[in-house]
Amino acid sequence: MKVRIGVGLGPHSDFVEAIDHAEEIGIDSLWFSEVVFAEHVDPFIGMAYALSRTSKMKVGTGVAVLPGRNPLLVAKQLASLAALAPKRVLPVFGLQPARKPERQAFPAPTGKRGDLFDETMYVLRRLLTEDSVTFHGEFHSLEDARIRPQPKRMDIWLAGTARPGLERTGRLADGWLGSFLTPAQCRLAKRTIENAALEAGREIEADHYGISLAVAPDGIPPSLIEAAPARQREVDPRELIPQSWEAAQELIEQYIEVGLTKFVVRQVDPASAMRPFLDDFAAKLMPLERDIGS
Repeated sequence: MKVRIGVGLGPHSDFVEAIDHAEEIGIDSLWFSEVVFAEHVDPFIGMAYALSRTSKMKVGTGVAVLPGRNPLLVAKQLASLAALAPKRVLPVFGLQPARKPERQAFPAPTGKRGDLFDETMYVLRRLLTEDSVTFHGEFHSLEDARIRPQPKRMDIWLAGTARPGLERTGRLADGWLGSFLTPAQCRLAKRTIENAALEAGREIEADHYGISLAVAPDGIPPSLIEAAPARQREVDPRELIPQSWEAAQELIEQYIEVGLTKFVVRQVDPASAMRPFLDDFAAKLMPLERDIGS
């Protein structure tokens, strides 16, 4: 199993320089979040732009919304990126935007978002693996749909922390990227995913579990502390957002102990300059990357 640590990139003042610098210093991956009503770059556009400027670094969506998107167009986007940059595209999808006003951008029938997610994921999988897809379901209808070029393999990870989302990951996904959970909660989440996969006759690779976490070396903004209970009522956000690089090192090691090996680390302020953060990240967190026994 391989411990790998990437960086979440927001609308930083040095966005382009950050991409170039991340490649220069050997950062494993850059990740782009789905934030519609802010300055954040669209995750698919961000991935394409970053891939065009780099030759080694991987890119991912951390996290893009799947229900409400056309699976045929999503498959075409992913297949195109994979053809241009083989083995460097890491899609992660979630149920809905964290910000409620943005949910209108991803319409779903009332009470059916979970069902829409499942069907969209099923269709997306088929489009990426089959020569031709004919499908008539509750939400999607395709007739002899073909995606070219077809990727040799495209792992699709899912996000989510609620039990239905974890079970969906076990049934349908290749991996899981959690967020705002303690190591102990991640242990339970991983177990839920593994049980769901077993019931579905599937198995998720042992090193396909990860988490996204914010690091706040200059302190956690009061606004983030105030908003945290909406995400996690049971835990003080100070336990989940390291306020020093040393605390981040310790927390990542705790996640590794419970079976997580992939990490997306982001700066608390998405608009500030990124290069100093990347340099500190390289010095403090990249040494944690390693191969460990399965």
